[in-house]
Formats: sequence, C-alpha cells, structure tokens
Amino acid sequence: MALNSNIPTGPLANKWDNYKAGSKLVAPNNKRKFEVIVVGTGLAGASAAASLAELGYKVKSFSYHDSPRRAHSVAAQGGINAAKNYRNDGDSIHRLFYDTIKGGDFRAREANVYRLAQVSVNIIDQCAAQGVPFAREYGGMLDNRSFGGAQVSRTFYARGQTGQQLLLGAYQALSRQIGLGAVESYLRHEMLDLVTVNGHAKGIVTRNLATGEIKTFAADAVVLATGGYGNLWYLSTYGRLSNATAIWRAHKRGAYLANPCYTQIHPTCIPVSGDYQSKLTLMSESLRNDGRVWVPKKKEDTGKTPSSIKEEDRDYFLERKYPSYGNLAPRDISSRSAKEVCDEGRGVGPGGLGVYLDFADSIQRLGQHKIEERYGNLFDIYKEITGENAYEQPMRIYPAIHYTMGGTLGGLRLDDNLPGLFVIGEANFSDHGANRLGASALMQGLADGYFVLPYTINNYLAATKEKRPSTTQSEFTSTEKESRDKLGTMLGINGKRTVNSFHKELGKIMWDYCGMARDKAGLQKALELIPALREEFWSNVNVPGDGEEINQSLEKAGRVADFLELGELVCRDALEREESCGGHFRTEHQTEEGEALRHDDRFAFVSAWEYGNGSGPKLHQEPLVYEEVQMSQRSYK
Repeated sequence: MALNSNIPTGPLANKWDNYKAGSKLVAPNNKRKFEVIVVGTGLAGASAAASLAELGYKVKSFSYHDSPRRAHSVAAQGGINAAKNYRNDGDSIHRLFYDTIKGGDFRAREANVYRLAQVSVNIIDQCAAQGVPFAREYGGMLDNRSFGGAQVSRTFYARGQTGQQLLLGAYQALSRQIGLGAVESYLRHEMLDLVTVNGHAKGIVTRNLATGEIKTFAADAVVLATGGYGNLWYLSTYGRLSNATAIWRAHKRGAYLANPCYTQIHPTCIPVSGDYQSKLTLMSESLRNDGRVWVPKKKEDTGKTPSSIKEEDRDYFLERKYPSYGNLAPRDISSRSAKEVCDEGRGVGPGGLGVYLDFADSIQRLGQHKIEERYGNLFDIYKEITGENAYEQPMRIYPAIHYTMGGTLGGLRLDDNLPGLFVIGEANFSDHGANRLGASALMQGLADGYFVLPYTINNYLAATKEKRPSTTQSEFTSTEKESRDKLGTMLGINGKRTVNSFHKELGKIMWDYCGMARDKAGLQKALELIPALREEFWSNVNVPGDGEEINQSLEKAGRVADFLELGELVCRDALEREESCGGHFRTEHQTEEGEALRHDDRFAFVSAWEYGNGSGPKLHQEPLVYEEVQMSQRSYK
C-alpha cells in the first residue's frame, strides 16, 4: 500500500514555513489544559520537554536513568553541524541539505532534510545562549572543523565532549521547568507499553525500576525520544541500557517502523579485544581531520611495529580511493573500505581486525599541544582502554554498529502514522536516509526538540477531539494487565540460559548475516535462526528474582524479547530491499569498483512496516519524490 508523506506544497525552501503558516495554534491560556508525556531525557527528549513546558503545556518526563544527564547523548563526541558559514568557505543551507541527501544515498525525504538544514542555524545560537562551551578561535568567534562527507568546515564542537556539553545545556533548561513545577520528572521509570484510545496514543504503562511498581499515566499526546536500537547487534558503541522497547511496543500498537535495516557502521571504533566484551568504545570521527588512516601494503608487514614500516610501504587507502575527501569520506564508505583491506589480510592488531589512525604528520606540523587541545580527552580514553599512547604510535580502529537511521515512521509532522504519538531524535525514521553523516545526530535531536515538535504538536492538540482519558478506562487497565502478565511469564519460565546468552547469540547472528555486508542467502539463514532462538528464549530463559524489587535481569529480559522480534523485521527489510544504499550493502548489488549500487526504478521509497497482529508484518511504501535534486550514483572521488 502506498503512503502519503504529507509534504506541504510550494518550493522546497518554503515548505516548512508554509506548514507553520497553515498549522493550527493553541492559545496560551489553553495550553495549560493539555498534558504531554515525553519518554526519554537525551538531547531530543530533554529539549522537547523543556520547550513544551516553556510554552505552557503540562509535561511528564520519564527516564529509566537515575538522572537525565545519563542519557546516551552524553557519549557523542565530535560535534554538531550547522550551516552558519563562519569559515566563509562556501557553506550554505542548500549545501548542508545536499550533503545530507547525498550522504544518505538519496534515500531521505527532501523536505525533512531541507528543514533540518534550515533549523540548524538556530540551534547553535540557542545552545550558545544556554552556556554550552563551544570551542572558539583566537578572536573569540565559534570554531568549526570538518566531518565526513563534507568539503566545508561546519561542525561546532566542545573538544571531544560535544554531546555531554549539549546535554548539560538541555538538562539545565529541563531542570528549570521541573523547578517551576511545569514538568513532573519520573526517574528510574521504564515504559512498558503504549496505551491507545480510539486509535490515538493517550498514555503509557511504566515500571518503577527501584520498586517494581507498575503504573499507567494518561496524557493528551505521547512523545517518544528513546534513541536507537543498535544494541540489537549486542556489541555496539551504545550505552548498555539503550534498547528498542518503547518504539517496538508502540509498533505493536499500530505505529509503523520505517526502514529498519538502515544501520550506521562507524569506522573509528576501538577494535574488539576479546569475547568478554559487552560494548565497544567510539573514537570520534573528528579525529579523521588530523589522523591519517592506513594499513601495510604487504601482508607480511602486519605484524611489524607501525614505526618500522616505511612510508612507501604504507597504503593510505582512503586517500588513494577517494582523493577529493580522503580520510573524511562518509562513514559507510570508510567502514567498507576498512573491512575490505582487513579481508585482504592486511589488517593490524589481534585477529587482523584493525587499521591505523596515525597522527604523526599532524603532530609534526601543528605540535602535540594543538592535538591535545583539540582531542585530548579522546586520547586519554584510548590510553585508558588500550594502554597505548596515541601521541607516540597510531591508534587502531575498526568499524562497529553506531546508529540506526530506521525507526518509527514520522515525517514533517513527526506523527504521520499513529495520531497523538510523536517520535523524535534517533527513535524516529529520521532525516538521514540510508547513511548518517557525522555530527548530524545531535543536530537532528535538538532540531526536533527545540524547533520542530513545538509547532507540530500544536497542530494536533488544537484539532483533536480525543480528550485526555482517565487511567481507569478499560484501555489502560487491559494494557497494564498485559504488561504484568508478560513480566510474570518471563519470571515463571525458570529455564537454564541467562538473558545475556540469548542477547549475545542474537547479536552474532545479526552481525554475521545483517552487518556491514549482507546477501540473500545470509539473510534467509538469519530468518531461520532468529525465530528458533526466540522460541527457545520463551521456553528456556532464566530470570531470577521477582518483579517487586530491583531486578535488572527482568529489565533486560523484556528488552531482549523485543530485540528477538525486531531482529527478524530488520532482516526481513534487508532481504526485501534488493539494492545497496548507504549502510545497507547487499553484496549482490555493487558497482565494478565495489561501491553501493542503488536501483532507483524499484526502491526509491521508504519501507514502512505494519505489525500485522499475528498475520505477519505488512509492507507499505512511501514514494520518495525529489523536486530539487536528481538521484545519482554517489561519488566521493
């Protein structure tokens, strides 16, 4: 079934303004009559809750952390994009828009991406006014650096702590509203389900992670800002608590999931060092501004110390393959190139799964003090984990799961599918298409929270006739009972395998068959293995303890149960999309030079999956119609 993307009319540059001009408004004295639930307190969630409360709405904010500051946004390192052209190097809103469309391999909505570029210029002013300590040049102006997929310097940064500093700014705004009584904060509360009334999202079921209490909350609208689902692959750069439960259970209540197979592989992660690991650590893409990526040209040199390998015996493969962008080629291309040289037997480090990121040239040119000024905390993290001094020898890096471009279907209004449910930030099928450019995640999260949601939610609340229900209604009591029953079922299985063992096995299946490279046979194999693993989970998992107290095994069991269902949909989506685009690389579909080969005549659409309620997932297609740009084969050479 074809879907309508609800894109406003008019020239591309005017679509968002046209939408705002034609949208309904809620008068200031009426805003206090509405209540909004915001789940998640990362950049998107904290900025949204603070903005809505500042407008006059009553807001309930939920987080499973013990402080909003622990949200995974804190881990973003390198920077945030904005088309302010401070360097006078040719940047513009249109160039940021085009770089993002091209970086996403022409699989994103034009209007969404253009709006993101428009709003980006306001985000920096907002954050600077909040006191975010962006790096500055000698004259006092905000500094910029480059990121992958761009030939201009548009990335604002705070050393290697940009996500943390931006989150502190949003957290301050949220804390102010909590202090004023406009936001009620519920920490250590996990969303278990979405409550719908007459087809509208009107509340949630939560579990207090400290006491085990299960409770329902009603509202006029629900906002999900719960991040991505990269922990589906087990080893990833995500925080260990990051999960897909909120969007998956909303999916089972009617929200479509869009392009779930679009997964970001980040090229600069510290390589896997052993079977004991439960997560991986990211080294910021910003390091590729001053670090050069290379491997030995000859296999027999892989065991040598890097300093003993002569310059002429080094293969700076990104500079060789993509001379226009070099080490700042987009993430999907850089990741596949690293995998390619490692598959050839030229990888370095344990198992040959690593490439060098070398700062020797930059240190010689700029001095170590300048590198310390730009990236000091990142070098400290690397030394803490590996025991190696990256000022004296190259870092070793390898690709890893880092971000998910797919998510709950939301368009220009953020609520295209299920009325009353707004999904923002990474939880949303967002603005990045099949590959996200570096420094765009923070941009999108704050754009949605500060500048987009406050307009789109007005339109819904002003028009809806569905009033806020009571939690005593049957829809709330029945959904709460389903949540209790599911927890009781998991506690009562008393099997022989730990929850973590199932998660680890699922992650290996996903990485082996639906990771950096995918093919039809592998995906079909995964679609046999995952249902079998899910069946075993529900008959042989062991969840100790009970539900009336802190029980982290029970928390994780619910999340892994959702991953076991989501994983199957991700593989099904990857199997259906018989082309390569961005981070979705089907080995059967590549150019003679090994680049991603799209099939625009057959797959220029958003894949939007309906849950199906027992009949299997149903695919709907939203055509991607480009008015401003022309789809073309990506080239970064």
